[in-house]
Order: sequence, then C-alpha cells, then structure tokens
Amino acid sequence: MLLQYIQTALDQAHYEMIEDEEPFYGEVAALPGVWATGKTLEACRRNLAEAIEDWVLFSVAQGLPVPVLKDVAIRIPERVIA
Repeated sequence: MLLQYIQTALDQAHYEMIEDEEPFYGEVAALPGVWATGKTLEACRRNLAEAIEDWVLFSVAQGLPVPVLKDVAIRIPERVIA
C-alpha cells in the first residue's frame, strides 16, 4: 500500500529546472510541503520518493489526514494484533 501510494504520488509530481547546485526540482501539489531537489532527474525522483514516505509516515503518526491519490489511499488499521 505504501509503495503504491509513493508511486502514484511520483506519477503526479511536477518537475522543473532551477538555478541551484541541485538544479532538478520536484513537488507533489496534492501533498503540501512535499518537494525535493537533485543533481539529476533520477536523484530528484529518489529524493522525492523519500520525502513522500517521510511525509506519509509523519502524517499517520500525528493522526493527520493523508489525501487519496487517484484511487490509492493509506488505510490505517484501528487495531494492530500482535
């Protein structure tokens, strides 16, 4: 579920070139504050995937809403059985 969510977010990402040491910039508009840079487009995508994962895990830990992307949602079980 998490990997599918990250991939869906990456599919919706917008990339552009900026004037910086790491000139590739990417962001996901549906996920506020989620962005990354990289020296190459692939590095930017890897960094963006990590940023998405961190954002989702932080949001879940804080009880914040995680938006549905296309038809992919993060479902948190109400109770975890050990």
